[in-house]
Amino acid sequence: MLRLKAEWESQKAVLLAFPHEETDWAQEGDLQKACAPFVRIAQAVAYSQTVYILCRDREALSDLFCSKQNLTFIETDYNDTWTRDYGPLSAEEDGNPLLLDFVFNGWGGKYESSLDNAVNRTLHRKGYFGTTPMRSIDYVLEGGSIESDGAGTILTTSRCLLNPNRNGETSKEHVETMLSETLGARRVLWLDHGYLAGDDTDGHIDTLARFCDPETLAYVRCEDPEDEHYEELNRMEEQLQNFRTVEGAPYRLVPLPMPPAIYDEAGNRLPATYANFLITNRALLYPTYESRSTDREAGEIFRELFPDREVIPIPCSRLITQGGSLHCSTMQIDF
Repeated sequence: MLRLKAEWESQKAVLLAFPHEETDWAQEGDLQKACAPFVRIAQAVAYSQTVYILCRDREALSDLFCSKQNLTFIETDYNDTWTRDYGPLSAEEDGNPLLLDFVFNGWGGKYESSLDNAVNRTLHRKGYFGTTPMRSIDYVLEGGSIESDGAGTILTTSRCLLNPNRNGETSKEHVETMLSETLGARRVLWLDHGYLAGDDTDGHIDTLARFCDPETLAYVRCEDPEDEHYEELNRMEEQLQNFRTVEGAPYRLVPLPMPPAIYDEAGNRLPATYANFLITNRALLYPTYESRSTDREAGEIFRELFPDREVIPIPCSRLITQGGSLHCSTMQIDF
């Protein structure tokens, strides 16, 4: 039997890719400053588990760390830093670990992605995943576009998985068949509403609603009727209220606050969200956006949701300038 693991299950490593001179981060003019949030994430994870760091110059990058414990620097080629969407998915088949390597096409051809798309095969060939087999699948799917409860339920959005810029014109029935065959999905919960302004991913689920355990979903709520997200996110909330667990019970729904609107230098709103958190073996890392009230509120919610994990805030204002946040920058791997 095949199943996609849940994020709260055991992990061997977390994969990150640091900014280099050929990424969009170089436009900021100071790559060392651009690396700052990635250093914070890596150090927060590394105190309890291995971190794989993709880079161009191992020696120069390692100097940014006060401690290199549990850090593995891997020199390789890649286009950008969003490993959530091109890193391998961790699954099990008949109780044995299996890694899944889907096609990554730069969120529907928006960005060059050929080097990102080759990363998993390179790491596997070089032995970084041990003897765990990896299955390459000729289908476009990003890790940030799906959520798994570890027991056969996949949560996703129709805005992303039905977008013809991924796999051409398709239907929910066809996608569900593919998810069943490739991930072992027994059922798919579709969100047809919800979006964040400035989002290049066409509605990744990891910016909107997340499994915290098999019966609990944390999601973004908008309470300001004047906010452009108000109507769509309220419709999304209504859909979540109608979802049922495998046992037929309503999910425990935990609303997350929306941070105050953040804009880039051109005045475009950025897709800041507290739903972009990362679960590791011993910690819960969540993004903060220099908003004392909502940052604190989100932290209190996560401490209640994950009482057995250390809750660690990670400043992500610099990350969001490039359109992503904490979860987007990481991929947990079990092998």
